[in-house]
Amino acid sequence: MNAIEMKHVTKSYASFRLNDVSLSLPSGCIMGLVGENGAGKSTTIQLIMNTVQKETGEILVLGKNNTSEDFKQVKEDIGIVLDEAYYPEVLSPANVSRIMRHTYRNWQEDRFYDYLKQFDLPEKKKFKEFSRGMKMKLAIAVALSHQPKLLILDEATSGLDPVIRDEILEIFNDFTRDEAHSVLLSSHIISDLEKICDYIAYLHHGSLLFCEEKDVLLEEYGILHTTSSQALHVPQEAVLGRREGKYATELFVRRSRISDAFDVEKAGIEDIMLFFAKKEG
Repeated sequence: MNAIEMKHVTKSYASFRLNDVSLSLPSGCIMGLVGENGAGKSTTIQLIMNTVQKETGEILVLGKNNTSEDFKQVKEDIGIVLDEAYYPEVLSPANVSRIMRHTYRNWQEDRFYDYLKQFDLPEKKKFKEFSRGMKMKLAIAVALSHQPKLLILDEATSGLDPVIRDEILEIFNDFTRDEAHSVLLSSHIISDLEKICDYIAYLHHGSLLFCEEKDVLLEEYGILHTTSSQALHVPQEAVLGRREGKYATELFVRRSRISDAFDVEKAGIEDIMLFFAKKEG
């Protein structure tokens, strides 16, 4: 089963349109949702959670249509962290736990306090005194503490130092060792996505340019540094793009269509994103 399925989903605003987006997140996998500011990542997450209504298409979450009555129960199985943590300023983490105990039927107080200790969060300090990083860690602790099957994370690791970020990524990785668990992670930090994601979905100006297995992307695309004259000997069916420099030519190529005689570097996710963005432009 797919944890999330979006089929030809469209949503329009006065100055922005999310256009005919289709993607699938298989159960047990982590998908990175990437794109520049304003590309449609947050809109996509809002559509998945049905906090804004789509114009066309269909969205299934954990096997249920997200406009059906059944989706109200499905929400119990979703842990969500937005780009800002929203709790009343006067509450402490201990207060938050007492509230969540009456919010989620599967609230695990012991696990929540374990995360507080792991993230070095004071139990009785008021939320208004938390730094941005502390606020995000509290939101992540809440999301993980009610036995979710699906985590939806919108820039959840932004504002965290590299050590804590790496620790949290490892928690997400461990979470999906259970094949019934899945993660949708929106992030600007490409290195995080390359580290843990199974799939990458790239939104650009409201259009989904690709949604593919990360390993397939990294295996298929490459960069060849050569000269203008040597570039003429590269099979043209392998060349997807080129950039001319003062002293060298850089070719973006399909590695499957080029001889091993050429010294082709693997392209990173950011390289691939830049190519598709330029191609779309």
